[in-house]
Amino acid sequence: MIRSLSRMLVVGLVLLTGISAGTVRAAEPKKLLLVTHSAGFVHDSVALSEEILKEIAPKYGFTVTCFRFTSDPDEKRTITETVDGKKVQKTITALEAYSQAFRRSTGQTVTREQCGRVNAETLKQFDAVLFFTTGNPLTKQELVDLTEWVKAGGAFAGTHCATDTLYGTSYGELIGAYFENHPWHQKIKLRVEDAAHAAAKGFREGDEITDEIYQFRATPYSRDKLRIILSVDNSSIDVTKGKRPDQDYAIAWVQSVGKGKVFYTSLGHRKDVWKDARFQQHLFGGLNWTVSNAPGSSEPSGKKAAAK
Repeated sequence: MIRSLSRMLVVGLVLLTGISAGTVRAAEPKKLLLVTHSAGFVHDSVALSEEILKEIAPKYGFTVTCFRFTSDPDEKRTITETVDGKKVQKTITALEAYSQAFRRSTGQTVTREQCGRVNAETLKQFDAVLFFTTGNPLTKQELVDLTEWVKAGGAFAGTHCATDTLYGTSYGELIGAYFENHPWHQKIKLRVEDAAHAAAKGFREGDEITDEIYQFRATPYSRDKLRIILSVDNSSIDVTKGKRPDQDYAIAWVQSVGKGKVFYTSLGHRKDVWKDARFQQHLFGGLNWTVSNAPGSSEPSGKKAAAK
């Protein structure tokens, strides 16, 4: 009798709340816009990054839309070709010119379906934006739109060459730093400066990884503004190749911008890095932090921590 009453009570509660077993909805996936427009150097890992992110994103709670080209596709460009040993000028569209450069690096072309503009209207459709870019993927107004969107609560992230983007603008403050050079392309050891942060997922203190390692310009990079998550263990590199007097070679960081959050990792040059499960966890840990689905502080790190 008691067991029967218990069953009836459970059924009654289910009916009252309108929830039935097996029909509890999972959280809606976050919509991520991946921008790979590379007006400067086109990395050969760009196309692979799109494929991998689309494949694994659902596991981390995201869906992915990719924009390969974010400028005016119909703008006219003049190029010089060699025909029968003679140089000939030819007028083509910006999309055609970019598609040729993209194909030389990745083996793939760029179609109109892979074009889009990162403006206020577009941003309304997404929860997060990830840049894997070089050069100028945005107009001045579009940069204003992106910045205001982040300040209002948007989630912005960048990987590798996202700091080799939009020089001489306010974008440097948004992403946290500008690329200066890459003194090292080798296996390094990582320092995990905030192991409790979601963006540290995948890596442990002393883990090794081979990639192109960036040095950042003196400004706007600052530990007084950024919370450093990963950095280079300087015992694993020849520090004389670097140019920073403080020998501070950060790898990944986060910051709050208005009501929004920003995450950046300099890893991602190599194809094998994109295939590395540790990097994937690191990247989506940071992305989930930006959309407030994962824990972590954005309180600035302050002075460079002493080596252990």
